[in-house]
Amino acid sequence: MQYLGIEYNMKHTPKLDPQFVPFGVWRTAYLKDAKKPIAIAVERDKGRVSVHHTCIHGTPEMAEADYRYVERYVKFLLWSIGGFRVSVCGCSELAQRLKKAYDPKGERHFDFTFFNQLYERDLEIVDLPLEDCPAANEVAEPIGGNLDGCRIGFDAGGSDRKVSAVIDGEAVFSEEVVWFPKTNADPKYHYDGILQAMKTAASHMPRVDGIGVSSAGVYVDNRIMIASLFLKVSDEDFDKYVKNMYLDVAKEIGENIPVEVANDGDVTALAGAMDLEDDSVLGVAMGTSEAGGYVDEQGNITGWLNELAFVPVDFCKNAMVDEWSGDYGCGVKYFSQDAVIKLAPAAGIALDEGLTPAEKLKAVQALAEGGDERAKDIFRTIGAYLAHTVPLYEMTYDIRHLIVLGRVASGVGGELIVGECCRILQEEYPALAQKVQVMLPDEKFRRVGQSM
Repeated sequence: MQYLGIEYNMKHTPKLDPQFVPFGVWRTAYLKDAKKPIAIAVERDKGRVSVHHTCIHGTPEMAEADYRYVERYVKFLLWSIGGFRVSVCGCSELAQRLKKAYDPKGERHFDFTFFNQLYERDLEIVDLPLEDCPAANEVAEPIGGNLDGCRIGFDAGGSDRKVSAVIDGEAVFSEEVVWFPKTNADPKYHYDGILQAMKTAASHMPRVDGIGVSSAGVYVDNRIMIASLFLKVSDEDFDKYVKNMYLDVAKEIGENIPVEVANDGDVTALAGAMDLEDDSVLGVAMGTSEAGGYVDEQGNITGWLNELAFVPVDFCKNAMVDEWSGDYGCGVKYFSQDAVIKLAPAAGIALDEGLTPAEKLKAVQALAEGGDERAKDIFRTIGAYLAHTVPLYEMTYDIRHLIVLGRVASGVGGELIVGECCRILQEEYPALAQKVQVMLPDEKFRRVGQSM
């Protein structure tokens, strides 16, 4: 196979997506003849800097491949690690071209705006000689996992919300409620839904000692900085009513109750590390979107962004474009309910356009549970996506356990995803297959485990 002049090998092409060009696999082939060293340093809050050394070809005939590789790599680092300053060291031509891309009017304008909102400063691309590359400064943080007392866990999904009441580590109550946060512009809708869920959970316990919240998005000091659940809420209402919403709801449950708000991917990884009693855990939650979280080899969180939904996994320029970011080949279209819906026509399955995305997923899942091979092929294709993406995730994350959670992983679909992923890893990436255990928790945990 060839793409942008690079020959790469892939034995197992995803059945329903033959044009798929896995970034990690293409990158390995690209680097075989790349000899010019460069470095990419990404700086984020608290003076933390992540430095990554790589190589490019540096020849006129490979100029487009060089740019596309570095552009995709920078995007991968920004969304996995996070940052407001990217230093491209060792190739001024690429640095200058990236400056134009990461601009309010450039091809990566969504990314520019996102990180501007997150860090409250403009995303900056810096052109530096290789010898002036900033020094790395990584600091991980110990993560909790306390289960004593009476606690509420709330998981805010894009199609349903889940809440659990937990007493001394045992869930005494859990429920799922369908809601539509992404299509509601009135933040009162979100507030009332969250408050109702927490009050319901509180009614099953003698008291509330703590509240934990899992949700897609980015949170700083338990404040909501960016979250797709509030997609329709105006900027003015977001600043006024949304940023402190979880803190405000907690006050209604009781005064001085500790509350912790975390990205749902980090909660996935924490839950997995606690369940496995091991570390080096990458959690991937396949739901309305794709969420990622990571617990390192020391049992700490890295402080990284881990927004895998926007990480590029498919190098093919003809890949489906994400409506929100306006970019192609990003994880959200491969590891979420969007992937199931995207693949349905290729599988020969016509879905009622009047259904919500969650209902479309359930329709395909029902077919798969009934033995429909067309529906099963959808989940096998997602499993192939995952197998070919493990080498990409391994670029940054040291993984011993990759845990698959979320609505898409429910039932036979999840078993097909993991089964196909493990099969391809064994046959095509045997070293990774020995190192990385891809797994599912039990069915209940897959659906409501993050809230528990």
